[in-house]
Amino acid sequence: MGSVEKYFELVDQNQQQFIETLREAVAIPSVSSDASRRGDVVRMGEWLQARWEAAGAVCKRVEPGKQDLHGVELDLPPVILGQYGNDPAKKTVLVYGHYDVQPALLEDGWDTDPFTLVEKDDRLIGRGSTDDKGPVLGWLLCVETHKQAGIEMPVNLKFCWEGMEESGSEGLDAIIEAEADKWFKGTDVVCISDNYWLGTKKPCLTHGLRGVSYFHLQVEGPGADLHSGVFGGTVHEPMVDLVHLLAKLVDNSGRIQVPGIYDQVMPVSDAEERTYEGLEFSHNALASDLKRDIIIHAEERDTLKHRWRFPTLSIHGVEGAFYAPGDKTVIPARVRGKFSLRTVPNMEPEKVAQLVKRYLQDEFAKLGSKNKMTVIETHAGRWWYSSPNHPNFVAGSRATEKVYGVKPDLTREGGSIPVTLTFEENLGVNVLLLPMGAADDGAHSINEKIDKRNYIQGIKLLGAYLHEVAVTDMTA
Repeated sequence: MGSVEKYFELVDQNQQQFIETLREAVAIPSVSSDASRRGDVVRMGEWLQARWEAAGAVCKRVEPGKQDLHGVELDLPPVILGQYGNDPAKKTVLVYGHYDVQPALLEDGWDTDPFTLVEKDDRLIGRGSTDDKGPVLGWLLCVETHKQAGIEMPVNLKFCWEGMEESGSEGLDAIIEAEADKWFKGTDVVCISDNYWLGTKKPCLTHGLRGVSYFHLQVEGPGADLHSGVFGGTVHEPMVDLVHLLAKLVDNSGRIQVPGIYDQVMPVSDAEERTYEGLEFSHNALASDLKRDIIIHAEERDTLKHRWRFPTLSIHGVEGAFYAPGDKTVIPARVRGKFSLRTVPNMEPEKVAQLVKRYLQDEFAKLGSKNKMTVIETHAGRWWYSSPNHPNFVAGSRATEKVYGVKPDLTREGGSIPVTLTFEENLGVNVLLLPMGAADDGAHSINEKIDKRNYIQGIKLLGAYLHEVAVTDMTA
């Protein structure tokens, strides 16, 4: 029996033990956005560090600094850096994950206590089970199982666990930049398991993420709110101007109306077109998830393209307007609309902001309004794209076939995982997104779960991936 097969066999034997480990981690309510839970977040980081050190890893606890959370000054949770193995003859893989979770209360609609792992119908239900405690534990259990089986780890493993991912990863970028030529020196490739399959049956590798540029569109008029019965029809109303401008940004088919915005978008190649064939995705399943068929596109591949590789613009809300139940005849003095634009290869955030601002200024000028209009860009995160033919992805694909018996779907995602680009730019190495969970896991939602199959097979996958990296020429 080969070492990988022996590893698989022991993973199967240890299934219940692995579930109990996840139960222990889920029980720590490491909610990073809640000041009252900050001690629990730190406790979760310390739990991980202690467990890794017991397994033989060398760890380094890095304090990112302070945070002002709703007027309360708090210490940011530690970033736990570590290394298992230091053989110069082996490749070095860096893995990343986060140990903080989204808020969760029973009264939000959970069927059970969110911080008590419940096993039901082969589902492991609990906050953080899939996002991201299950995958983070997967790497730990992979190392512990190799050690238990007497199998030598095929690579050197470095890791980076943070406790603020669900709250903007505050302080992490500075640590990665500072440690790029120190702790992270010698890294050959990076692997992140913090996303999900396209469907529920077929595994995937993810090689692209969209960026996001966020804007506030402010219109201000009188010095104070006005009575509509007195001033309606006699003044330029900020809300009327704002609604007009927001309606000019995107049409009902989802096409962005800003001139020149599509000029930088990378064309769809024939090779890319072929990657949409045979994916585990259907409009029927999507409509079922949405609880109503409100899908814009007729073809499934067009839906995926607009989720993954074309820019989109979404309007999120209006600040300063009356929104409470009941009626109020007020003319708001100042309103601020909020919208974001998801960017794709090869769009430059600076150019996007320039086009958006110029377009809104031109449209506002057409109104002839005496109000004041301001466009404020509050965030500009870049997109990330990697070739699925890179040896790191080849290793991931081979590992997936070994565990699941099928070639993985090659996917991109509509959202953003900023740390992916941070690692790539600062370390200068390839990053692979290797998901463990399925599309219906409900990360951030009530009754978050990871299927037992995904958790156990996922632990096998992470180990198989490390063995494939060891025998793959990363310079090819």
